Order: sequence, then structure tokens, then C-alpha cells
Amino acid sequence: MLDRLALILVIIGAINWGSIGLFQFDIVAWAFGGAASAVSRIIYTVVALAGIWCISLFFRDREELIEHKD
Repeated sequence: MLDRLALILVIIGAINWGSIGLFQFDIVAWAFGGAASAVSRIIYTVVALAGIWCISLFFRDREELIEHKD
């Protein structure tokens, strides 16, 4: 469950970075009152932590990942 949540957050972060790169538009900053707002900074931090968590997927055995599948 935590792996899927982390992956969803990483995808959201990737979409946001894509919009910044292609359109110079930060969706999170727009939605939550600027990049320096407390809510935006929390979202950026949670997405970053999710990305760090997803690094662990590279070091897991494929069988371990399949066993936890529901």
C-alpha cells in the first residue's frame, strides 16, 4: 500500500515538473498560493519523500514485490 501511495505521489510530482519544464507553470504553487506557502512546501516535501521511498524499489527482489501484491 505504501509503495502505491509513494508511486502516485511521484507521478504527481513528475506531472508538476513537466508542466514547469514545458509551460513554466507550477501547478502546486498555483493551487496553494505560491511556491513559498506552507501548504506548497509541505506538498513538495511529501512528494520528495515519496521519491526517496521509491528508490527502495530498485533494491527489492522481484519475488518480494509480487508476494505483497493483493
